[in-house]
Amino acid sequence: MNEAQAKQRIQALTSELEEHNHRYYVLNDPSISDFAFDQLLKELEQLELQFPEFADSNSPTKRVGGDITKKFASVVHDFPMLSLSNTYSKEEIIDWETRIRKIADGELEYACELKYDGVAIGIRYVNGALDRAVTRGDGSKGEEITANVKTIRTIPLKLRAGDYPEDFEIRGEIFYPLKKFQKLNEERSDAGEALFANPRNTASGTLKMQDSAVVASRGLDCYLYGVYSKASIAEDHFTSVDKAGKWGFKIPDAAANMIRTCRTVDELMEFINYWDAHRHGLGFEIDGIVIKVNNYRQQEELGYTAKSPRWAIAYKFKAAEVTTKLESVTYQVGRTGAITPVANLSPVLLAGTTVKRASLHNADQIAKLDLRIGDEVYVEKGGEIIPKVTSVDMQKRDPNAPAFSYISACPECGTELIRREGEAQHYCPNETGCPPQIKGRMQHFISRKAMDIEGLGAETIDQLHEEGLVHNMADLYDLQRTQLLPLERMAEKSVDNMLAGIEASKEVPFERVLFALGIRYVGETVAKKLARYFHSLEAIKRAALEELVAVDEIGQRIAESVVDYFEREEHIQLVDRLVDAGLQFSIPEDQLADQTDKLEGNSFVISGVFERHSRDELKELIEKNGGKNTVSVSGKTNFLLAGEGMGPSKREKAEKLGVQIISESEFEAMIA
Repeated sequence: MNEAQAKQRIQALTSELEEHNHRYYVLNDPSISDFAFDQLLKELEQLELQFPEFADSNSPTKRVGGDITKKFASVVHDFPMLSLSNTYSKEEIIDWETRIRKIADGELEYACELKYDGVAIGIRYVNGALDRAVTRGDGSKGEEITANVKTIRTIPLKLRAGDYPEDFEIRGEIFYPLKKFQKLNEERSDAGEALFANPRNTASGTLKMQDSAVVASRGLDCYLYGVYSKASIAEDHFTSVDKAGKWGFKIPDAAANMIRTCRTVDELMEFINYWDAHRHGLGFEIDGIVIKVNNYRQQEELGYTAKSPRWAIAYKFKAAEVTTKLESVTYQVGRTGAITPVANLSPVLLAGTTVKRASLHNADQIAKLDLRIGDEVYVEKGGEIIPKVTSVDMQKRDPNAPAFSYISACPECGTELIRREGEAQHYCPNETGCPPQIKGRMQHFISRKAMDIEGLGAETIDQLHEEGLVHNMADLYDLQRTQLLPLERMAEKSVDNMLAGIEASKEVPFERVLFALGIRYVGETVAKKLARYFHSLEAIKRAALEELVAVDEIGQRIAESVVDYFEREEHIQLVDRLVDAGLQFSIPEDQLADQTDKLEGNSFVISGVFERHSRDELKELIEKNGGKNTVSVSGKTNFLLAGEGMGPSKREKAEKLGVQIISESEFEAMIA
């Protein structure tokens, strides 16, 4: 066989095997025997060995794995992978729908899907070929696990003919089929190995394995249901999912009622109740239903909060519940000094995992439950990672059990606890001498959404603190190579990576440095608002309470916390050291040049599609010029920025309230 013949045969075998793979794994309609399929695959493997120059990176032979990945690269998502808000009742769905109806124009239709209990994945395709696969991670960036994802046979390596964009991403959930999970545990039991706790955690662990051949042997599966692209695909979510199925993806089966559209809350509840009753016959685990506004224009109009889209919500099925004995209560100290009581329980199996601890939240919750040590308690695992105690079985209580007494001193440093008026939690005020607070603040400082220091993690912070090398975040910038090399688990490469990560963090922008300081109530969004309003830390330090409250969305409690932080000498000294270390404590002049006060005091609502700007670009321009973005028209709205296809209800409301309606050109003139 010459090169031309080999190339032609490799291409023919690749197409034929992909077609058989799609029919077997996606359509469940095989057209040849397993033996015949294996013979074709062996022929392709031999040809690729003989003519490696013609082997495709997305060849069907990649399905069996074999690639070794030493480290999974971190990849920034082109489109953020946000989590969804949870709801647990019909009343909460009604509240959600009532809120979005006030914002969105026109009649609403919803796409309802199963909430798969697996691992979220985003897979990019370029020119119809699988390019990369990335985990959710922290929502803004995740880990690339392409080699492992290629082994999942329901995920196409090359797409079938279709009108797909040149470059797009499809998202879904990778899960462990229950029969295969059960078989895996049976094999581990026969081998005398520990059993895996549940399918979801096992799927997650499998996807992080270095040897893709092991991943291939596990038999993971995947449903894909969210298409993301800068190019237009369809007008609504349901249609785009249907299109993805035609391109070769395994999508939720509408004929099996796995996805459908609804128009009323009653229809939503009908879908929810159906799957609450039938979910155990699926062959894989789901833990609820996802409800999305179907129309993409309305999705864009509704927008996002800092954590999740307004246009989607997850209904979680009632949590599994068990009873077990409360053996003791211990207390955790957070980075802000907040005390969290934790129930230590007799081990019990709950929703596939062994539970030994559960949250008790605060002293009021313990009093409300009227807990006693030794009680038989009900434990539930709902939307929270940590289970919670929900009630006590009073019939099994020992009548002589003494009343519960909440601690009065910090369990870590012995300092007397305080409880501020109007707050549920107790606090340890010893922030400079209480070890969990010291380490917690440093762990917050280095976290991904703050300074994102590569080479540093919680365990390393613990080690550095125990060795007496760091007592606060400023000490990190004084660390020397000679101090770190003698430490346990500190090889030259890891030390160099850590020091390089610390040095690189000096370029992190001001708003994230402000968030990293860990000022109480100053989260990501608040830090961004303060940074953009005051432009520098010096200006924030000098700001009076009234000036802080004047900032959009900064209330009295946040303002008081900021003032209190900068009134304390230890905080001033810490910040001064960080300034000397070279961190960014102001917005650079070239960025400030883009900011004006031309729209100061004006509130805008954006509606419709625009010719020269995306809605996000318009929102950014409004903020850069001192204006405020809001989602719904009200008496406080100054301008309705109207594009093509603007909803009639927004226009009607604006006209009724006397809100000025402006075009894209008129807006550009305002900021020119």
